[in-house]
Amino acid sequence: MERAQQKAALANQLYQLESEHRDLDEVIERLGDDKPFDQLKLQRLKKRKLILKDEITKLKTGILPDIIA
Repeated sequence: MERAQQKAALANQLYQLESEHRDLDEVIERLGDDKPFDQLKLQRLKKRKLILKDEITKLKTGILPDIIA
């Protein structure tokens, strides 16, 4: 049962990270529409988005490990 709980916790964490990643997409898009925009803030948001993407990839690998054929 513990294994199922771990997978559920990973799936929940994955959902939260993906949600934050989507939110950052929207914020970055809106920030780019403003003239003039804060370049430093934009860079920080993009960096955070990349970090989230890496974390999402790691979690997906943990939930669905590669199958060697």
